[in-house]
Amino acid sequence: MHGNAAFEGRFFGLHGESRYSFAVFGPLLWLAPSLVPAIVFALLVYRSDRDREPRWLVALTFALGALFAFGALTLERKAAALTGLALETRIAGERDALVFTFAVAAPLREAAKVAATWAAFRSRHFDEAYDGLVYPAAAALGFAAIESALMLRATPTAIGTLRAALALPAHVFFAVSWGYALGRARIDRTRRSVFPAAWLAATLMHGLYLHFVYGRGPGALLGAAPLLAAMALITWLGARDLRARDDKASSRRSRLSRLSVELPRPPSFKAVRAALTHADQPVLFRWIGFGALTTLGSMLLGLAVAVAVGHYAHVDFAAVDERDLRTTAPVALLGLGLLLSFPVSGYLVARASGAASLLEPALAAGIALLVVVAALGALAPTALVFAVAFAPIAFSLACLGAWVAPR
Repeated sequence: MHGNAAFEGRFFGLHGESRYSFAVFGPLLWLAPSLVPAIVFALLVYRSDRDREPRWLVALTFALGALFAFGALTLERKAAALTGLALETRIAGERDALVFTFAVAAPLREAAKVAATWAAFRSRHFDEAYDGLVYPAAAALGFAAIESALMLRATPTAIGTLRAALALPAHVFFAVSWGYALGRARIDRTRRSVFPAAWLAATLMHGLYLHFVYGRGPGALLGAAPLLAAMALITWLGARDLRARDDKASSRRSRLSRLSVELPRPPSFKAVRAALTHADQPVLFRWIGFGALTTLGSMLLGLAVAVAVGHYAHVDFAAVDERDLRTTAPVALLGLGLLLSFPVSGYLVARASGAASLLEPALAAGIALLVVVAALGALAPTALVFAVAFAPIAFSLACLGAWVAPR
């Protein structure tokens, strides 16, 4: 504590009474920038609910999220000290950092948010499917506020601020993934088995997020952007599905929230599931194999186009250093070229095959991704984590390209 106070005094140029005032009010410099956005975000989530939940219960869930954040982060710190492991690859190495991230840090953090939500879930006020979004989001925002505050206190830099800014939406997206299962469980009692799988998926995504944001250098922050974008889309679709279940359960029409009026309406989970089934039509296996080759070819073409654009723009692809965020433009360009190749290949496979569903393009994209992941696992293990993180996004883009193809 004395060393930290001395650092703060030197950093801010404070002496005497000014240093005493900073010791009293200084925590606001790192607590307010994390707590205020979290509260604002919680209010937006609260207002998105048509049938407002009790304010005291939402506030209690938020506070429990903050309280359990202290507990989870303390246990995580003790586990790191006991095992000698850490989130950062520069401290623990690539393999040990991944083990600590996925076996300790991510499960602890997601379990803490579940524990903070459980009181609300067991209460009589958790009586609608959409509550599976409200209460987990409140717990996640309380957790994120404390995590971000500790981050800003430890590293009051631009990178620390960026990490804190990413924490708020990230924690909400992960919590809503298993909150969706809780919301379905409230409406349909036969769906309780969905929760373990949803929680496990959220934990895996959280582990990837932690590895990119905290485990590697600042340049790896770029890898978290498409991951969070995909989670945001899943959250959006899940919220729409929960609201539709509430409407069906209540058998009445209700006014739409401001959020749902302003935003366009993507396809529902039900529509996507229907598009991935074949009904009475046979599976076109030849188009699955041909589609996988088409997808691999599109990936190579996307990389070639990205390299050509980079060459035209005088981008130095040899200057990439994950410790420097400013050198990640070449990686972003290559990643963009790869990702854009998937909707193109999905569109071409769906258009050429004339299939009535998304099954053939989806399976083709999945096979191509498995080939790439297997190849990277053997040739470039360091890039394997990035490939695994981007695979669901690429798969979704391939399905999107097939979705818009005329039939």
